[in-house]
Amino acid sequence: MKGTVGELGEFGLIRELTSRLTTTPAVRVGPGDDAAVVAAPDRRVVASTDILVEGRHFRRDWSTAYDVGRKAAAQNLADIAAMGAVPTALLLGLVVPAELPVTWASELMDGLRDECQVAGAAVVGGDVVRGDSIMVSITALGDLRNQEPVTRAGAQPGDLVAVTGWLGWSAAGYAVLSRGFRSPRAFVEAHRRPEPPYHAGPAAAGLGATAMCDVSDGLIADLGHIAEASKVRIDIRSGAIDIPSQMNDIGQAVGVDPMQWVLTGGEDHAIVATFPPDVKLPARWKVIGEVLNPSALPQVTVDGAPWTSKGGWDHFGDMES
Repeated sequence: MKGTVGELGEFGLIRELTSRLTTTPAVRVGPGDDAAVVAAPDRRVVASTDILVEGRHFRRDWSTAYDVGRKAAAQNLADIAAMGAVPTALLLGLVVPAELPVTWASELMDGLRDECQVAGAAVVGGDVVRGDSIMVSITALGDLRNQEPVTRAGAQPGDLVAVTGWLGWSAAGYAVLSRGFRSPRAFVEAHRRPEPPYHAGPAAAGLGATAMCDVSDGLIADLGHIAEASKVRIDIRSGAIDIPSQMNDIGQAVGVDPMQWVLTGGEDHAIVATFPPDVKLPARWKVIGEVLNPSALPQVTVDGAPWTSKGGWDHFGDMES
């Protein structure tokens, strides 16, 4: 659709965006009413929310609107999966300037819709508001399906630490983009459109995971959340983490040890969890460390020693992870 958001108007924009959506059996009442109705067979609802701000979390010269939509949905749906729940629904709050092309908003919705389909969820409603810059606010919902939620607080000394999904790929892609390049493409795409292993979260709960979270702020930072909540120490074995050859090549080109990206790079939305030592993990899970008795800070160590290099995402720090 040609023209701007301002020319189309609020209700015209809502009609354009909702016309692009699909649904799932869990959606009893979708967009168009005062509120949506989503089935919750478990009678408990898992909820998470996040905000993406243009210039802070995405750049239009780096990412298409479709990319932003996929990323916005992924980072919220990953939070649902990391609780051991199945994603069911997503709500959108969208702030846009009046001069924004309608096609940008439409492609954003396409990205949200398609990422929801990957996770088995659906966009069920939201709101649009005029503002000076683009902000995308997402609320994701999920169902526990009779499982207990897996929080950050259950890790026990002796547990194994395992991860599934990519580590450091988004940070490497950010390094590539920040230097004006667009390849290697796999790493750039990992930054633009993360691919969380949604099904691994509920599966981990079924396997008896004792604590779990998605890697959004960096592996050390997010394991630090588990260590703090569980009152334990976690040690990562760096030799257990495979670094792709292309990531090594990028590191050499930009003068960064790729292990820095792996340990502190955020926005990959891999899932890291702790498991009892006798659990037989599927091949998709890689054991990278162990849970130890609590000791003096730091609570997360690498090969038995503190990781002293700066890193990890902080919304009130620098933009670069």
